[in-house]
Amino acid sequence: MPNNHHIYCLESVQDTATSKSVILPFLEDLAVRYGITNIYKNCDSIEGFEESISTLLYEDRHFKDYTILYLVFEGRSNELKIDNYYYSFEEIADFFEGKLKGKIIHFANTLQLDLEEETFQYFLDVTGAKAVSGYANAVPILSTVLDNLYFSLSQDYEDVIELVEALYDKQYNLSTSLGFRMYY
Repeated sequence: MPNNHHIYCLESVQDTATSKSVILPFLEDLAVRYGITNIYKNCDSIEGFEESISTLLYEDRHFKDYTILYLVFEGRSNELKIDNYYYSFEEIADFFEGKLKGKIIHFANTLQLDLEEETFQYFLDVTGAKAVSGYANAVPILSTVLDNLYFSLSQDYEDVIELVEALYDKQYNLSTSLGFRMYY
């Protein structure tokens, strides 16, 4: 494998002490099947979200190696739900101001992602992120199968356009059914 990129996953749960992760088994599969290093954290409040991200940004010596931040949050109308409160993309962008240079922010399909140009451009400009990706369609399955393929392909494709083309080449029907979107 030419690149050894890392993935940081943050999952929103009801209670960090008692909630069981739905995403953790898929991350383990990602490590075993594709050899991709990943870190998993969960949060149940905005304070937990901020603490997890701050630890990643300021204390993780491998932060430069993380190419994808994988966020597993519920939401509506392009707002993230954290502890029964909805945060806009603009609020999240302000939190990450200038700190995500070259990173892809990817959302699981627990949040339907269908951004207007002004919103995604603001997010990219403020955060410095390379791209934002996720799914526009509400479907009754978790997007982890496609997510893992997407993450594995990101090891081979630095260019986001080539990455999306490769994803559609390998899983066109699933990509279109889930409504895969990438904003760059």
